[in-house]
Amino acid sequence: MVTVNSTAGIAAADIDIAHSAADFKQLLLAEISQAKSRIYISALYIQDDAAGREILAALYQAKQKIPTLDICLFVDFHRAQRGLIGDKLSGGNRDLYLALEQQHQVSINIYGVPVKRKELLGVLHLKGMVIDNVLLYTGASINDVYLQQTGRYRLDRYYRLNNQALADNFCQYLQRYFIDSNLAPLLNQGELPDNKVIKRNILRLTRLLKSSKYRPFSANKIGTESTNIQASMFVGCGRRGNQLNRVIRDLVRSSRNTLVIFTPYFNLPKPLLRDVDAALKRGVKVILTVGDKKANDFYNADEATFSTVEIVPYIYERLLASFLAKRQKYLDNGTLSLRLWQHDNNSFHLKGMVVDERYHLLTGSNLNPRAWALDLENGILLDDEKGEIADKFAEEFKRITQNTKIIRQSSEIESVQNYPEKPRKLLKRLRMTQVDRLLKRFL
Repeated sequence: MVTVNSTAGIAAADIDIAHSAADFKQLLLAEISQAKSRIYISALYIQDDAAGREILAALYQAKQKIPTLDICLFVDFHRAQRGLIGDKLSGGNRDLYLALEQQHQVSINIYGVPVKRKELLGVLHLKGMVIDNVLLYTGASINDVYLQQTGRYRLDRYYRLNNQALADNFCQYLQRYFIDSNLAPLLNQGELPDNKVIKRNILRLTRLLKSSKYRPFSANKIGTESTNIQASMFVGCGRRGNQLNRVIRDLVRSSRNTLVIFTPYFNLPKPLLRDVDAALKRGVKVILTVGDKKANDFYNADEATFSTVEIVPYIYERLLASFLAKRQKYLDNGTLSLRLWQHDNNSFHLKGMVVDERYHLLTGSNLNPRAWALDLENGILLDDEKGEIADKFAEEFKRITQNTKIIRQSSEIESVQNYPEKPRKLLKRLRMTQVDRLLKRFL
């Protein structure tokens, strides 16, 4: 039994799931065009590309139509000020934000949230988009691939929750910790504070975020008989006292029949790995859906242009192969099931859990050591005791797994000997220097 401190009731009819990245983009644009009072979007980044510019144009258009519309966007402070990996000359997405603000007669707010001193040490990974009283929950950021602007896409989960209590609570968190604190500077208006002020503010915000929480729902938000599904909201930052991590562990430890886990990058934190092993020993049917290395953002099949950072997908694959090799008996008896996702040159980014066909965790957390200890993460837990959204989830699961293959033994994972020369040699060097242990903490 999973216990939570505060829940809000939501009706099954107010929960919808978009079918694809392209569908989600159209849903987001439609919601923006109909906005009346507020638009609050939190994402790792809003990219300077066709999709990012289209969404920003829609936001400015909405503001021009209704000048009183409260539009606040929140992106990672560091990520917004650098180009893509390898593009050292770019000023990052902030250049676009500044240019658009100068081009329009109306203004929107784009806040840069500095979770840690450096991007490597932690980023804004708190996800959600509120338009009036609708909360769109997805792990996706905003760029061409996440929104399937062209043919290529990055698969995620796309939930539409029509519920004022959830929307209010999400916006109140952003208002309280990022706006009212004055610790997240505006990226699209004027000069940023000097480095001394930024460093001081980052330290203050880091301390604040480690103890941050969503506010409890008021009694009148609990719901009625028509809102049988109970929704809870969690946030976590840092290894100690992390509310989201605790809930994730509680979910796994409370599982009795089935445990479905989605993660794009297989590198479970040790405490969570122990919990999964305990669930397997209890006879819980554990279903893992994981992205293949070729579905990783960093995968590069061209050895001529292969760079060091592109070793990441291979490290994840070795961790997955090791995990399976040690649990072959559970694969053999059907207690453990692994589905490996790959579809053409598209990538896999979705995460979350479903426990005993009752508890549905929507989260941007990758369920890895980085999410566990460094990034600012959040999640929404839906308690569907009566199975009212079972059919909707079944359809989502079918869509997710239609491009997966079932792995029945670790030998079905590509071996190191079959890797191209550059990643094979780099893996060997990493093992010899034990740098791979350090890397696993940041992956």
